[in-house]
Amino acid sequence: MLAYEADGRGPRLVLVHGFTQTARSWGPLAEALAADHEVVRVDAPGHGRSARVEADLWEGAELLVATARRGTYLGYSMGARLCLHAALAHGAQVRGLVLLGATAGIDDPEGRAERGASDEGWARCLETEGLEVFLERWLAQPLFATLHPTAAGLDARRENTVAGLASSLRRAGTGVQEPLWPRLGELAMPVLVLAGERDERFVALGERLAGAIGANATLAVVAGAGHAAHLDGPEAVLAALRPWLAAHHL
Repeated sequence: MLAYEADGRGPRLVLVHGFTQTARSWGPLAEALAADHEVVRVDAPGHGRSARVEADLWEGAELLVATARRGTYLGYSMGARLCLHAALAHGAQVRGLVLLGATAGIDDPEGRAERGASDEGWARCLETEGLEVFLERWLAQPLFATLHPTAAGLDARRENTVAGLASSLRRAGTGVQEPLWPRLGELAMPVLVLAGERDERFVALGERLAGAIGANATLAVVAGAGHAAHLDGPEAVLAALRPWLAAHHL
């Protein structure tokens, strides 16, 4: 089982954070959704109070579903990849799927190997430089250029451990992820794919995801936001998310 927090009442929404974040990293988005949903915020393997849990993405998906059970799953970045695995492994438990800043993996073997080497480099940075230096370098990447420091949630990120984050990189990083593009047509539940407008690489990946999933997928680009769109522009994410939830009675 994974550590989690639950708030609100109504249809269940399961929120799974990105790498270096925790269940506390959803900011005002979780509070707004708890007004009319039961919001279950999970600490992913290697993170927060689940720091000692070592799991790859398939193992993490098993733990996630065992913890949160049936509901609509919303994941960001690493959390989106975890939710995607959960939906493929346990489709009956995932009523709806929301993927924010997501990919189904790197299908080019050379590109995947290059990313694996990069993930290992980050893990070694953690182990040699420590958590504080690592977080500073991680958030300085161009991917987070639009993320205001006050929205980055550093206090929550500092709750993580060196060992937990290094394990997550090595076991559940994109560099070791099995490419899932050929399996996306198996997803039968409603799927909402979200990407920040200023995150061009993930807008393109979002378009590819929605196209591969099929008619049950909806793509929404969050105006003015970057990769962490739920932190850059929570109101804009809610404006896309709420009508979709209502339309599918989720």
